[in-house]
Amino acid sequence: MKKQAKQNENIMVLGLGYVGLPLALELARFFTVSGFDTNKERIKELNKGIDITKEIIKKSYFSNSNIKFTNNYLECKKSNIFIITVPTPVNNKNEPDLKNLKEASKLVAKIINKGDIIVIESTVYPGVTEEIIAPIIENKSGLIRKQDFNMAYSPERINPGDTKYKISNIKKVVAADDKKTLNKVSAIYKKIIKAGIYKAPSIKIAETSKAIENAQRDINIAFVNEVVMICKALNISSKKVLEAANTKWNFLNFKPGLVGGHCIGVDPFYLAKAAKMAGHNPEIILAGRKINDYMPEFIFKNAVKKIEKKSKVLILGLTFKENVKDIRNSKSAVLENLFHKKGYSVDVYDPLADKKQALKEYKIKLVVPNKKYTCVIITVGHKEFLKMSSKKIISLFAKQSLLIDIKNIWNEKKLPDYISKWSL
Repeated sequence: MKKQAKQNENIMVLGLGYVGLPLALELARFFTVSGFDTNKERIKELNKGIDITKEIIKKSYFSNSNIKFTNNYLECKKSNIFIITVPTPVNNKNEPDLKNLKEASKLVAKIINKGDIIVIESTVYPGVTEEIIAPIIENKSGLIRKQDFNMAYSPERINPGDTKYKISNIKKVVAADDKKTLNKVSAIYKKIIKAGIYKAPSIKIAETSKAIENAQRDINIAFVNEVVMICKALNISSKKVLEAANTKWNFLNFKPGLVGGHCIGVDPFYLAKAAKMAGHNPEIILAGRKINDYMPEFIFKNAVKKIEKKSKVLILGLTFKENVKDIRNSKSAVLENLFHKKGYSVDVYDPLADKKQALKEYKIKLVVPNKKYTCVIITVGHKEFLKMSSKKIISLFAKQSLLIDIKNIWNEKKLPDYISKWSL
């Protein structure tokens, strides 16, 4: 027996991380919203108005009666719009890992009814929405896509820690499997997106556009990272070289550094997967990934040339970027592991990273520095590090020590001559 259609728009957001939570709270200004997450502790915190990601600071945002947070999907049965925002990482072979997305889809399939719409915001490779996720929902629900329910894709563009670009002022790409669904989903997003909606011609085009956004950035960063390596070999300042090149009007001012996280360090592999499946060998995309993944080793090799084996090393920063708590795909952790494997005494300090998560994810015990170090490496430009006084900075160093300032944030600090400095 076919399930009956529900009336009115009632939205379920699956996955309440950096993407899902801000989206759910914004939508709740106009619609009834159920925020779902399998993490029970996360739900408890959100019901108390606490967001450990620090993306939502004001408790007043949680007081809206239009939203409820739950880890019981059966409480979301009245929903007729399902927006999936779960993480889509890569596995240890850098292959797309769709496990979270598939599980979320199976859960949705248990409670959807005729006339419902499923929107995917998670990063995928082209074809996933219609060729993998839609069949899962059909098989589990007994409903038929484009007859009983519809699919849409609208890639997230959240930039954690960014105070300028938030959901409302970032243009939203929307695609769907028919015109009616496209218009309906676009109208929902239009309520909260001031920057406007871009209606993509197809779901595959929208999926591909998301993958190339971060692949493009990854390649550009890889280029300047290779420039750093070349300048190091030439014994000239890469910073000065890039400053000189940047005087040209059309030079792209990308900065070198460690590329981790759940977007730039992951999405190119999704695009590469699609290319290989289509019979094309993606060379530039994977070359960029190779260079950026090599950066921790490049920094390590240059550091150990200047310090002794008995040196004490301090790494400042574990999160994947400045002023966020997210430690997923942390390249600082890779750097720590390189020192650790070679027998160096290495400490890691990050004022934002969660200690339990760091220990569980990377076996790294975060510490507050209370000793003198022969080598200090700044990997993340947190505000706390930027604000450190010269006196405080100097107190970290032993005599005849090395500062590797990857982010070049202490460039203006007055430091004694016995601290030699190197930056990307």
